Amino acid sequence: MKQQASLLTTRKRIWRKWSIAFRIIPVVAVVALLKYLSHRYNFEIMELNALFTTLVAGTIFLIGFLITGVLSDYKESEKIPSDLAASIKSLFDDAYILYKAKNSEVASELMAFQKVFVNSLIDWLYKKERTVAILNKISIMNDHFVALDKEGLQPNYIIKMRNEQDKIRNMILRIDTIRDTEFIGSSYAIVEAMRFAIAIGFVIINIEPFYASLFFTTLVMFLLSYMLLLIKDLDNPFDYYNYGESGTKISLKPVRDLELMLKTPL
Repeated sequence: MKQQASLLTTRKRIWRKWSIAFRIIPVVAVVALLKYLSHRYNFEIMELNALFTTLVAGTIFLIGFLITGVLSDYKESEKIPSDLAASIKSLFDDAYILYKAKNSEVASELMAFQKVFVNSLIDWLYKKERTVAILNKISIMNDHFVALDKEGLQPNYIIKMRNEQDKIRNMILRIDTIRDTEFIGSSYAIVEAMRFAIAIGFVIINIEPFYASLFFTTLVMFLLSYMLLLIKDLDNPFDYYNYGESGTKISLKPVRDLELMLKTPL
């Protein structure tokens, strides 16, 4: 059983590391096939020149510009799942203390609510639940806070819980903005157009010997396609709906661990 679990973990690690490479193999294979057919049927009608190398260099420059822009958002996004889990756990702990200290039925209901909320949060991250619905559930916490206030809970304690609620709402809205906003879409368009032009150029340019030409064509197209797809993945690190928790997607381990922790009887 342990060996199976270890093998599964190894496979997941390999897939996370090489998923982008596997996804671009068909594109690179098509370009390599076109290069072979172009050589075989004497369709290599251009010679390598400085303008073409300048085009390649310009594309690489634009890729560097794009990856610099998306990395800042990605580094910020890495902190969000752990911060979300910490805020939800803080609310749960506050409710647990009240339940144990005062045997508060409202605190018990708030604990149960937090357990359900974590499940809803994961569903929302996978786009199984709408943003409006998850925000409404965050607002439902206000009813519990009002009930606690009527029980005579100290205002400072409620303010602390309200602060955690605001943090959760802000992080939800931040995730929603990141995954629905594309970083300078026109930049992607020009890089994709230049990648296509480079692919056509390599196919019809005559470079001797042929196998060296085929090697460099495959290598350059692999690098350009890999970097473009990597940037797109980094631009939306919360796209679990399409790719799950793999590749460059931000790990949901803190939220998953919290979900398991809350299911464990106290």
